[in-house]
Amino acid sequence: MARVTVSQKQCVVNPLKMSQPIGAALAFMGVAHAMPLLHGSQGCTSFGLVLFVRHFREAIPLQTTAMSEVATVLGGFDNVEQAIVNIAGRTKPELIGICTTGVSETKGDDLNGFLKIVRKNHPELDAIALVDISTPDYHGAFQDGWAAAVTRMIEELVEVPPLNTRLSRRINVLPGCHISPGDIDELRDIFEAFSLDPFFLPDLSGSLDGHVPVEFTPTTLGGISLDQIRRMGSACWTVAIGEQMRGAAITLEHRTGVSYKLFDRLTGLAANDELMGFLSSISGVPVPGKYRRQRSQLVDAMLDGHFYFGGKKVAVAAEPDLLAAMTHWLHEMGCEIQAAVTTTESPVLENIPAEEVLLGDLEDLEIRAAGADLIVTHSHGRQAAERLGIQHFRIGIPVFDRLGAGQQVTVGYRGTRDLIFDIGNLFLANMHEPTPATWIPQQRRGQELVVLRVPQ
Repeated sequence: MARVTVSQKQCVVNPLKMSQPIGAALAFMGVAHAMPLLHGSQGCTSFGLVLFVRHFREAIPLQTTAMSEVATVLGGFDNVEQAIVNIAGRTKPELIGICTTGVSETKGDDLNGFLKIVRKNHPELDAIALVDISTPDYHGAFQDGWAAAVTRMIEELVEVPPLNTRLSRRINVLPGCHISPGDIDELRDIFEAFSLDPFFLPDLSGSLDGHVPVEFTPTTLGGISLDQIRRMGSACWTVAIGEQMRGAAITLEHRTGVSYKLFDRLTGLAANDELMGFLSSISGVPVPGKYRRQRSQLVDAMLDGHFYFGGKKVAVAAEPDLLAAMTHWLHEMGCEIQAAVTTTESPVLENIPAEEVLLGDLEDLEIRAAGADLIVTHSHGRQAAERLGIQHFRIGIPVFDRLGAGQQVTVGYRGTRDLIFDIGNLFLANMHEPTPATWIPQQRRGQELVVLRVPQ
């Protein structure tokens, strides 16, 4: 069991953590025709906008209430009302997700009360769903904001179905923020192979998967529709991916009676065996031959790769659920987790296969990664890897110095197999080519070099 500690430094150096509001904003981007709105200063929104544009390399719909110094002191109702009315008139979204920030939370704005007054003053907004979420950026981290937004959407939008309306083939999927658009596409193929109809909330594969739209839209390009969210109560099961989604799954179960199954991770052989067994059980469909073959390919890749993974020392920094998925899988491949750094508290941290898990920053990672063979974190860890002369595998958000971050697949048999190849090739690239001298032991005695011959 890992020892969970908190960095006691007086300031953050090279931050690892990202704030709750942008995590919540990204969750709203997984809903079709949505517009995330940050209730705070323009700088708060600009930071998140730049971060997402650099990572996904797509147009990002994100708006702000543009709180000024005066509005911060007197209250932001006028800013919220004007922002919502302007967004409704110009972009015509079906959903506006309003996230608080440190500015509005410190002032103590009653956002829920604001929305009731806005509804009363503007009946023309009745057709637009307004979902407010408390996400102070001085508390929690990215995955906390994501989880809170998903939970709030379930509370506000999912309808309680009439009795005996369960659909035996419908399944809800609640992916954590560490699940990429490429991962969602892979999971959708898996669920559909078992004749299941999955509803993903949120569904970034429809909005941020990198496709070229037929025509421009100022809101999100795709994702789960409001109608699909409302009908999630008629599913037969809910699959939650990552501990961060446990609260949302419990909320959905209490609201609609739909039972849930939580998977801590879907990276690794045993984890995907459990998923396949569960899907076969609830669907009555045997595991398709396609995935039996992919499992065999994964086992072969593990056999091929274990020579290069075994005994390697790895330093990992990521959000808790991504940290858990990567460290457990690397440990299963024979690696030693030399350092584990994360952003926020989570029940999964105590089970990380390392001596210590630190809530800290990338400076803490750099100090602990000295002498390691690999650093695993997002792109902001590149300077630390360069200074230490260590290979760097980029994963998580943001990844802005490599192409295809949104399509990276790390789930399922295929995703795990490709992960072995990607990281194994980094280890291979760092190996020194042997020379004849490599095989002849040498011993220096004073100034004389004695070559000891290997016995025949």
